[in-house]
Amino acid sequence: MQKIYLVYDTECPACDHYCRLVRIRESVGELVLVDAREPGRLMDEITAAGLDIDQGMVLKLDHQLYYGADAIHMLALLGSPSWVFNRFNRWLFGSRHLSRVLYPLLRACRNLLLKLLRKTRINNLGLTGRDRF
Repeated sequence: MQKIYLVYDTECPACDHYCRLVRIRESVGELVLVDAREPGRLMDEITAAGLDIDQGMVLKLDHQLYYGADAIHMLALLGSPSWVFNRFNRWLFGSRHLSRVLYPLLRACRNLLLKLLRKTRINNLGLTGRDRF
């Protein structure tokens, strides 16, 4: 069974709740949740690809990285239909177009939440002046 990695900021309550609710079909593989705040090989790969983890989660499936709206779209397609949350998730993000429209709005809400909670950015790309939300 292949492992599918979902890399996200575990200090974001909304992201953490979403990622813990999502289930993928057993026939697809095992979903492994990865804390983006912990250094490791996968975070090095994400950084080398130039993906800003503060602006989107990353799904790694079959050696391919899916970022932001594409990651949430793929999760919707891989979701187990036996779980109510996944059916809703597929209805909402099963369309690539709708995912690309909604994801920036969700990201803005997430960034506002993290600003209110006074969380620091992960800043995996090492951008100057990007310590806080």
